[in-house]
Parts: sequence; structure tokens; C-alpha cells
Amino acid sequence: MASRAGPRAAGTDGSDFQHRERVAMHYQMSVTLKYEIKKLIYVHLVTWLLLVAKMSVGHLRLLSHDQVAMPYQWEYPYLLSIVPSLLGLLSFPRNNISYLVLSMISMGLFSIAPLIYGSMEMFPAAQQLYRHGKTYRFLFGFSAVSVMYLVLVLAVQVHAWQLYYSKKLLDSWFTSTQEKKRK
Repeated sequence: MASRAGPRAAGTDGSDFQHRERVAMHYQMSVTLKYEIKKLIYVHLVTWLLLVAKMSVGHLRLLSHDQVAMPYQWEYPYLLSIVPSLLGLLSFPRNNISYLVLSMISMGLFSIAPLIYGSMEMFPAAQQLYRHGKTYRFLFGFSAVSVMYLVLVLAVQVHAWQLYYSKKLLDSWFTSTQEKKRK
């Protein structure tokens, strides 16, 4: 065996690394997927905080009605969308499958469902804006329906990717537990 400062061991050319142990693929995948989901959760958290700030300013009337309109109805149940993200974060330290499954189910109920309802609720206002150029709700001088549709599209993408990566992570964890049971 070669020392740090000494020559390479006799009889080897450095190509004998194939026998060394490697980290199993499902562990590598688990770490990568957890990282991706955490990034998505942080993007969701920022979006959620902006929505809470908008709703607070609207309800407390800190700015005039012309600056910040009252919240749409879909925004209230969407506030619960933080619960699936927290459940997802709680599932990571010990690879808790139950929390991850609860996170995925509640994401459909608290995140995706309000977004679908929101797209239907705002559709008549969007249709009026694009057909006639009239809008009655504003958000800092911009059409509130346009801004909220942009937020909605971002949120749908974040939650869809979060569900996709969570499913892959769940499969990775099942592979890991199945291998442990076989031994």
C-alpha cells in the first residue's frame, strides 16, 4: 500500500479500484431527491409568504384598495398548503415514509385543489380583461388577475415537481426497505 509521501504499491497501476465499496444507488438518489424537494419547498415558502403579505395588506387596509385588492376566495384554503411542505421536511431526517405519504396526499388537498379552484374563480375576470381590456382589481398598478395567474402557474409547477420528486423518493425508500427485509 502506498503512503502519502511514498511511491505507489508495487504490482499495481492504479486500475484496481473496481473492488472498492460504493454507496448504493438508492442512497445517492435519496440524497439528491431530498435536496431537490427542499429547494422546491423553499420556493413554495417564499411564494406562500408573499401571498400571506398580500392578503394581510388587503385585509388590514394598509394600502388603498386601488393598490392592493381584497384576496380571491381560493387564497384562503391555499394558506393551508404550508402543511404538506412541513410534513415533507419532517419526513427527511429519518426517511419517514408515513410523513412523506401524508405530505403527498395533503398536497393534493391543500395545494393542488385550491389552485384548480382559483383558476376557475379568476377565469371570468381574465376573460373580461383579455376581451375588453377592463379590470376592476389591481395589485400595485397591475391587473390583479394577471399577477395572480402568474403566481398560480408558478405554484402549479412547484407542486407538480414536488409531487414528482416525492414519488421518486418514496420509490427509493421502498427499494431500501425491501433490501433490508430480504437480508
